[in-house]
Amino acid sequence: MDENLLDERDAARRVDDVTAALDRLAGTFDQEEDLTVALQRVCRQAMHAVPDAEIAGITLLRDGNPYTATATDDAAYRIDQAQDSAGRGPGLEAARTGELQRGLVAEAAGRWPEFAAAATESAVLGYLSAPLFVDDGYHGSLNLYDTGGNSFGTLDAALLELYTTAAESALRSTRRHQTAHETMVQLRTALTSRAVIDQAKGILMALHGIPADDAFALLVKASQEQNVKLRDAAQEFVATASASSVPGQV
Repeated sequence: MDENLLDERDAARRVDDVTAALDRLAGTFDQEEDLTVALQRVCRQAMHAVPDAEIAGITLLRDGNPYTATATDDAAYRIDQAQDSAGRGPGLEAARTGELQRGLVAEAAGRWPEFAAAATESAVLGYLSAPLFVDDGYHGSLNLYDTGGNSFGTLDAALLELYTTAAESALRSTRRHQTAHETMVQLRTALTSRAVIDQAKGILMALHGIPADDAFALLVKASQEQNVKLRDAAQEFVATASASSVPGQV
């Protein structure tokens, strides 16, 4: 059979693989809220997008310091951890330069010895790392590893770039949703705190015939003496005052 025809069929099959992976990924993101869970799904689905990959991991940079956010198994985790500890490797190179890294482990020993040693120990022969950017707080790389000897070709690299572009968009959406949720929780907590503090101030003003500033100063003093947050001191006072008919002291 004509080799060109075989190449075309292989390319078509691989495009179908990455399309299916993206479809599955899109379906899960409709329901996800937690970014950690979303990153785990991105990591697992990447192996369907690039079938030559047997294991995978995601490295993120926090204040410039790398850490392994997730991995498909212990081997991938150890390889990414070796890069994190050494501060160098294809995953970190991809994260820092924004350029995809692809090659054979045997050829990487001189440049990234710690990575090569960890990869060789896990029988990894090839690597393919793509930059992964969500936002300023979450960026790093998606790292794929081959243990089957197929290595990664230019088509694999193109498919991974396509996959990470779509994954980044989905992760940004999840990140925005999570940030909005966290903001709402913070606002709700702030409103609750303000309400209980105002309630405690009102009781103190009525009990002692003092102005609002003096009542607030009493609450601050109580929180310092009890070594608790102002809201907690106010809440405890309100609870005590409500449960007793005898005027109490803060």
